[in-house]
Amino acid sequence: MSTTALPQRASMRRNMTAESVASTTANSLDSTPNDSPTGSASSTSLSSLGSMEGEESFKVPEQQLYDSYGNPFKIPDYTIKDIRDAIPKHCFERSAVRGLAYVARDWAALASTFYIFNAYCTPEYVPSYAARCVLWGVYTILQGLTGTGLWVLAHECGHQSFSPNKTLNDTVGWFCHSALLVPYFSWKISHGKHHKATGNMERDMVFLPRTREQHVTKTGWLMEEMHELLEETPIWTASSLIIQQLFGWQSYLLANVTGHNNHHKQPEGKGAGKKNGDFSVNHFVPSSPLYERKDEHLILLSDLGLLITSSILALVGWKYGFSAVFVWYIIPYFWVHHWLVAITYLQHTDPSLPHYTGETWNFARGAAATIDREFGFIGRQMFHGIIETHVLHHYISTIPFYHADEATESIKKVMGQHYRADVDGGSLGFLSALWKIARRCQWVEPNAGAKGDGANVLFYRNRNGHGVAPAKLPPTAPGKTRNRFTLEVENDDE
Repeated sequence: MSTTALPQRASMRRNMTAESVASTTANSLDSTPNDSPTGSASSTSLSSLGSMEGEESFKVPEQQLYDSYGNPFKIPDYTIKDIRDAIPKHCFERSAVRGLAYVARDWAALASTFYIFNAYCTPEYVPSYAARCVLWGVYTILQGLTGTGLWVLAHECGHQSFSPNKTLNDTVGWFCHSALLVPYFSWKISHGKHHKATGNMERDMVFLPRTREQHVTKTGWLMEEMHELLEETPIWTASSLIIQQLFGWQSYLLANVTGHNNHHKQPEGKGAGKKNGDFSVNHFVPSSPLYERKDEHLILLSDLGLLITSSILALVGWKYGFSAVFVWYIIPYFWVHHWLVAITYLQHTDPSLPHYTGETWNFARGAAATIDREFGFIGRQMFHGIIETHVLHHYISTIPFYHADEATESIKKVMGQHYRADVDGGSLGFLSALWKIARRCQWVEPNAGAKGDGANVLFYRNRNGHGVAPAKLPPTAPGKTRNRFTLEVENDDE
């Protein structure tokens, strides 16, 4: 199956009839993952298949699975063993020396940038105050980029892909993350749970999308009106993005926003009565339902790292002034966490990606609910490829980043049509995706009329007129409610 056999561009779908869509589906669903293209991440782009900015919505026939672009979707049927067997054995090899060399490189870059700006970006060398302000702004951006790379290496440590030695991994990870005010073990544990349940609507720990019911609860609209509402204003979208990028990371650590809210299912009972947003579900207290009792000492060790870093910053501020700490550390800190939120958001949110209820989810399907993107030199060199090889990372997170490109090429042969990549526009395309995704991916819901396993697969929808329109639902009768995932009507009295 060549790339030309994939669903056509959205510009050709504007006048699509139900019959033509059904015909496309019949042909597409007969193929297997191994029949699909296996092009590299630089040539296989989902965005080029579904660029729909400014175009009208179109409807699809019932009982067919379609992503938000309108591309036919088939539930993956390969296994994690198929994925693992396709990867060359040497890709699993980890080198402590190589890992430490990258850590040394990033620390050296941070230190060199700090020294150069403090030695030469002074009134003596740069008399203009305005020019110095601009240059120090450049400093914060550079330190933010390098700090993000260091964060990624600590993330490698948490996955044990840094080296074969667990003690070395956790020591390096704790030191690097603590220096960035990240609770290493606390985040490592919750992030591991995210990997075990990616794409699972009941258990995922990161960027779990709203359901239609949750979206209308937040906005005050009726569920049955979602198919006919006017679009959100660009100002509203921009405001939401700014808040997300500035405070998303801190909100996640402090209140588990975007993570699942089923804490009553915590096996030790620590989640009874606790909900996201009440600050009892966070990454800093051992009593949080995010953790089991056996891990509580690690939460305290994470807090110790934050205390040490905060104390050092306070001493530096006392000696050199708070304004110096603000420029030297705090602004770069917000740059780092802007990049982390942007990266994570764009890795797990796209009109082409499904989510699953617990009945239909499995690990192989959940890992495929991620997407690779491209951020050029910054992504591949400064961010250590975390953007470009994230799909592979979700299948086998112990593969080090320097083997991830080769391993990615290997798993494409198994994933076929289920491999997702959006590389259009390179670095600028990555940045512009923030806006595109925010406009198109507002909540998830099942396809109208889907049955069986298909009713348990949820896709992004929006009220901005992009892609497949939200399902048109009849009004609910008194005493009735809608099922959270399937949108079926239920009797409250039963």
